[in-house]
Amino acid sequence: MNADEWGAMSKRAVLEVIALDVEDAVAAQAGGADRLELVTDMAADGLTPSPVTVAAIRAAVDIDLRVMLRLADGFAAGDVDRLAGVAGEMRQAGADQFVLGFLAEDGGVDLAAVERVAGALRGCRWTFHRAIDRAADRDALRKQLADLPGLDTYLTAGSAAGVDDGLPTLLAEAAHGGEPGYEQQILVGGGLRLDHVPRLRAGGLKAFHIGGAARPDGWRGPVSADAVAQWRSVLDEAP
Repeated sequence: MNADEWGAMSKRAVLEVIALDVEDAVAAQAGGADRLELVTDMAADGLTPSPVTVAAIRAAVDIDLRVMLRLADGFAAGDVDRLAGVAGEMRQAGADQFVLGFLAEDGGVDLAAVERVAGALRGCRWTFHRAIDRAADRDALRKQLADLPGLDTYLTAGSAAGVDDGLPTLLAEAAHGGEPGYEQQILVGGGLRLDHVPRLRAGGLKAFHIGGAARPDGWRGPVSADAVAQWRSVLDEAP
């Protein structure tokens, strides 16, 4: 790869797509996705898939996978020992990147649970998911997690209500990039639409996450390679 090609790749926006099974994963990769988030049960906003599913998807595609570590609806950690054990099972199934995030009853980060599960990942890279959008204090959460090993991404809409409401927060946080607690990449997702992309890209946001937007028939239908390709095209054309 020459210098020009490397420069183009480094500027390319990241597109992450939710996949429930092998069919979704293959279609997402064909459409130009850079990474998949693997989950099951979207009625509960995405729970941990089975190791069998993870292994099958890992064998079917060669793009990055991030596996959800979440056992029940909501943002409480629940059985932390079980979660840590599940993380180990997923690593044995071929997973080396993850998604997690736990809040305490007061809306603060459940630091003990996050540290316990992140420790079980043994240095694997991971995303703190949209629990940040329900946190009592986003800035405090970021600073509490700043030095945890492996944390390289926050999946966020900027607001619990979605990107429409969260745009100002997303742009403000992007402007803090590199400051303590803000070194991680912002992965924009949650009510994200194509018409949001130009403003977000102009504001310095470089990573985007879609779920239902990749499925013309809704969550009962599969990921569409054409829908993903449309997102890939818009992201590549945005300034």
